[in-house]
Amino acid sequence: MSQNIVSKSAEAIEKARSEGRPALIGFLPASYPTKDDCIQAILELANNGVDIVEVGIPYSDPVMDGPVIQAATSEVLAKGFRVAEVFDIIKAVTDQSDVTVLIMTYWNLVDRMGVDEFARRLAEAGGAGIITPDLVPEEAGEWVTASDKYGLDRIFLTSPSSTMERVQKIVDISRGFVYGVSVMGVTGAREDVSDAAERVVSEAHEAGAPRVCVGLGVSKPEHVVEIGKYADGVIVGTALVRALGEGGPAAVGKLAAELASAHA
Repeated sequence: MSQNIVSKSAEAIEKARSEGRPALIGFLPASYPTKDDCIQAILELANNGVDIVEVGIPYSDPVMDGPVIQAATSEVLAKGFRVAEVFDIIKAVTDQSDVTVLIMTYWNLVDRMGVDEFARRLAEAGGAGIITPDLVPEEAGEWVTASDKYGLDRIFLTSPSSTMERVQKIVDISRGFVYGVSVMGVTGAREDVSDAAERVVSEAHEAGAPRVCVGLGVSKPEHVVEIGKYADGVIVGTALVRALGEGGPAAVGKLAAELASAHA
């Protein structure tokens, strides 16, 4: 790992930490419900207390997404979405705000475009890096090379089922933060889910990760406070996507402001 690369994600999280709060991270699918609406919604996040934005690239087989996000991405794909649109969205956002923007994508889409080409276009658009849910460290050599070349963050995922050996590999290869995944529980299983997430964060910290971010069906300020007690960043996805679908960009900004108020 190149030590002289400045991580935009790390800077955003450390700034939040200096203010005595976890970073607030928001997820939205690219071009949902339209490209312009997506750009406006991300700017609403940026203007209402969100530190990092994850832009998800719609994918035809989103095995890791819940029903709300799956429905949104299916709608975008049906309209003829093309991967290159994500760079236009990021460029528009970074030209108008200082928010840190990451792409979240299944690796096949990066591989298909060409890893170096994808990384170059992301860097040129002002993006900070990529969250790669289905890329394992053992197969990430090309991405390590490209991300070092273009100064991008590499965010890998760890989960309750990860062994400590696996957690160590993920921590060692990640730059920016480690993404802690928790098993989502049904209503009423909140305590178990919370315990699992806290353990995931704790194990990554023990393996040397300076920053671990996690999301657990976050939709209210109380959730931000709860998760922020042990995580360095709190990730919000479904609630924001639902707000965008039901009330447009303004509704996204309103929810973001409510969540950010947790530590006001």
